[in-house]
Amino acid sequence: MDNSNRTVIVTGFEPFGEHTVNASWVAVQELKKLGLGSNVDLHVYEVPVEYQKVQSLVPSLWKQYHPRLVVHVGVSGMATTVTLEKCGRNHGYKCLDNSSFCPDSQCCIVGGPDCINSVIDMESVCKRVTASGLRVAVSVSKDAGRYLCDFTYYTSLYLSQGRSAFIHVPPLGKPYSGEGLGRALQAIIQEMLELLEQAEEKIHCQQHIH
Repeated sequence: MDNSNRTVIVTGFEPFGEHTVNASWVAVQELKKLGLGSNVDLHVYEVPVEYQKVQSLVPSLWKQYHPRLVVHVGVSGMATTVTLEKCGRNHGYKCLDNSSFCPDSQCCIVGGPDCINSVIDMESVCKRVTASGLRVAVSVSKDAGRYLCDFTYYTSLYLSQGRSAFIHVPPLGKPYSGEGLGRALQAIIQEMLELLEQAEEKIHCQQHIH
């Protein structure tokens, strides 16, 4: 594996609205303490809840690190489980961000596809993590909510041909602690990397057959 392939970037969001402490960033900082194993270079970033800042930050992370995988983590006041998002959507961004801005086009990438799926099979990740006896409930969703979470996810999926993931976490204490969420992120992202590796080996084998 070359060095760039060992890099994983995980982001959380800054506080917004009623989330004066953002559980996603707390969880990501806990994950940073735990790490993803000695063969993974983990970098974490706190993402501003602002459309224009996301539009410059996300491409710069892909350009700077050429990561194997980027995982964005966000909080959802409605979530009661740790939720794996299958896809990002391009249209419908009407809610104002922390700087009271929303894109005129109400979309992420003008002319981009309506929806982009992650290359990672979130159902498999969910099953495997659940079977591992993690004491945190995990579920899968097809709607990341048309706010900064969805916007960030779509932007990353677009730039990486789907080599991104998004995880929604519930607010702290509803019911999980920051530490519990950090452990859940660790287990989930390790499964994602495992699946990514298997998928690549399969592609590699197929290339040799033809």
